[in-house]
Amino acid sequence: MQPKSVYLAGPFFSDGQNNRVKTVKNLLNKNQTINSDAIFLPGKDEYTDAAAGSFEWQIATFNADIRQIDQADVVVAILDYDLENGQHEADAGTIWECGYAYAQHKPVFLVRFDKQTENSINLMLAVSYTAMFNGEKDIANLATYDFYNLKNKYVHLDVI
Repeated sequence: MQPKSVYLAGPFFSDGQNNRVKTVKNLLNKNQTINSDAIFLPGKDEYTDAAAGSFEWQIATFNADIRQIDQADVVVAILDYDLENGQHEADAGTIWECGYAYAQHKPVFLVRFDKQTENSINLMLAVSYTAMFNGEKDIANLATYDFYNLKNKYVHLDVI
């Protein structure tokens, strides 16, 4: 079997967010069922032919991200947005990417670093994922999860 390609969704606007992306990417790089050369990072592989934030940049970035989700075998989404400030909500863009991936019949994997592992989750995320890695100890399992067999791995959380 061919190792799987990944669209690694998640916020990348702060040092903490970038550290979480780096941690997840490093774990996926160790996974034998993942092609480490085919992990797309939206925050790293940005459109640079126009000023960030310009209309051209917005359209090009949106279209490139959609193409990358379409090409990926799986989507791994980091839910933690503003964890450093005690916020436990997911990034709106990441949630949108999860919904789009699900609509395209892509397996979606959720990752949450939040130490408060019992925090609730949005209903639409709760019923659309294939597996969730909840808390730093569980996140380490990304290095060994079998992305060929896609076994469901649920976390029992309150749903909002």
